[in-house]
Amino acid sequence: MSSRIPTSTSVTESAVINAPLSAVWHLIKLQDFHHFWTKLEKSHHVKGTSHETDVVKWTFKDGTVLEVKQEEHSTIDHYITYSVITATPALSYSSVISTIRCFAVTSGQDEGSTFVQWSGNFSSDADAGVIEDARFKRKEALADLAAAVAKK
Repeated sequence: MSSRIPTSTSVTESAVINAPLSAVWHLIKLQDFHHFWTKLEKSHHVKGTSHETDVVKWTFKDGTVLEVKQEEHSTIDHYITYSVITATPALSYSSVISTIRCFAVTSGQDEGSTFVQWSGNFSSDADAGVIEDARFKRKEALADLAAAVAKK
């Protein structure tokens, strides 16, 4: 019998951001995440990768460094999908693929706002601590995104 606690290996967090889709979508570029995510010290394109591959290095203020690869991008449907390809220190799980989707809120009390959804699908070796950490980080980053657009 395994001593591991069974857990879902996916997480989805969302927020309604009081700004139009165009203002929010403008910040959803992997190389620009440091403009809103306060835990990031810097983010920039990695040189020397294929011209067909977008790889961005995220350096966090706690010293963690991730290289993320953009897997999908749609300016029509307003989403990006990325995967972590390297991490220092090493991750405790094999892989994760994340998607950020933005939708214009077109009616109701939040009309003119943007609904943002940030999901992550982890490999089966991710434990409950990894999933909870991902949930917390997404909530924090979505709050940072809302604050960044409010300043503009």
